Amino acid sequence: MIGGLAAALLPAVSKSSVVWFGSSGRVRNMAPGASPLVQIEAHGRGSIATVDLPEQHYVGFYERTANSVLWPLLHSRTDLTRGTDADFRSYCDMNAFMARTLAAFAGPESSFWVHDYHFFTLGRELRRLGINREIGFFLHTPWASRAVMMQLPQCRELVEAILDYDLIGFQTPEARDNFADLLRHELRLAGHNFTYKTRRGTCRLAVHPISIDAQLFADHAQKAAGDSDVKRLRASLAGENLIVGVDRIDYSKGLTQRLRALDLLLDRNPDLKRRLCMLQIAVPSRTTIDTYRALQQGVAAAVADINGRHGEVDWSPIRYLTKSFCQSTLAGIYRAAAVGLVTPLQDGMNLVAKEYVAAQNPNNPGVLVLSRFAGAAHELDAALLVDPNDTEDVAGALATALTMSNAERRERWQHMMDGLLRRSIHVWFSEFMDELKCGRRGTVRHPARTLAPRPALQANAGRPSSAATIFGVPRSNF
Repeated sequence: MIGGLAAALLPAVSKSSVVWFGSSGRVRNMAPGASPLVQIEAHGRGSIATVDLPEQHYVGFYERTANSVLWPLLHSRTDLTRGTDADFRSYCDMNAFMARTLAAFAGPESSFWVHDYHFFTLGRELRRLGINREIGFFLHTPWASRAVMMQLPQCRELVEAILDYDLIGFQTPEARDNFADLLRHELRLAGHNFTYKTRRGTCRLAVHPISIDAQLFADHAQKAAGDSDVKRLRASLAGENLIVGVDRIDYSKGLTQRLRALDLLLDRNPDLKRRLCMLQIAVPSRTTIDTYRALQQGVAAAVADINGRHGEVDWSPIRYLTKSFCQSTLAGIYRAAAVGLVTPLQDGMNLVAKEYVAAQNPNNPGVLVLSRFAGAAHELDAALLVDPNDTEDVAGALATALTMSNAERRERWQHMMDGLLRRSIHVWFSEFMDELKCGRRGTVRHPARTLAPRPALQANAGRPSSAATIFGVPRSNF
């Protein structure tokens, strides 16, 4: 499934002069100090560069530290953390490997923008290599409370490394404030307007919620009416109202709680049988990690139980798919759905919520039921906001959504769509880069503007021009 973060960033790469740099998805045995092979392909005005990762550090870096320690901590799931100091050293070694690759790949005037929890220490490694250009960082997940984050034995070391970035971007004010609270109480740093003096210089904290190219996604949704999967889906509904959920299988997404809410809705409203069905697309992820394998089995069992109790010989309440769909097909599926059900227990943003809104038919839009604990709830406040842990709250919101008048649906949708069009992925990109570059020069932040393009690279070409901006972004396999 090409959705969420990867799909959101691709339009920014296409329209800007950036190089999106990340993993190829392959690991291989490498001798210490071996030169990595970087593959580059043009993508609009920008380029995508990928590199194989060293096998000796991959498990400790990715499976253990990134996704069995940092991911659960950032989502306040301390009960799921599993990692050792040796794993953390592999995490740091992988960040050092990526830093060496970037430093050799970029020119002397390159700016760097590193993304997400996989690369917290990459900025420090770039500094150790003598990179004195502006380096920004953006965290796509939440940042948990100080009490949670300090349960990481290496927390102080990690945070001190993060401070080597010039600008740290967060999705929400809560995440920024949690990070600032840790700086104040654990590192004894007193900042002014979220700017802190560090051993290297200054570091600023800012809120820059990521978005999508809403107009592009709306165009995809309109054209998707001719997609074969979408046409078959619409034909199969036979007048039923479609509820759609699209997620990776992850404990942060609230999948089992969501299914319990649908179960409760049908228990209390048996007249809704045959009048609705739920399509849950749940793509397996991180299947080498025990927690994720167990969750996948649990979700499948819950679907089978609900279908077994509520289903009939010619109707099932839940259609459960673990397969991927391309972005245009997803847009068509969203447009066909009367309700978008997005109920993570905690999420940095959740771009599926924004994609669902952008995909709607303006004359007959669906209703977004959204967790109040998703970062998107700050902007999509005309959605029906729910507590995903409260099955009665979610079931009640579903009932409301299914009976809402067209006039109210259109009013709610228009409010949210107007916001998405104003705050596109391109505005997000430009504003972050402006603040990064202007802040480094000590000047006032400029209004949002489009960065000057540079000629696109050819596939497998050499290094980018010296003015390129480098995204240190993990590819979709992360």
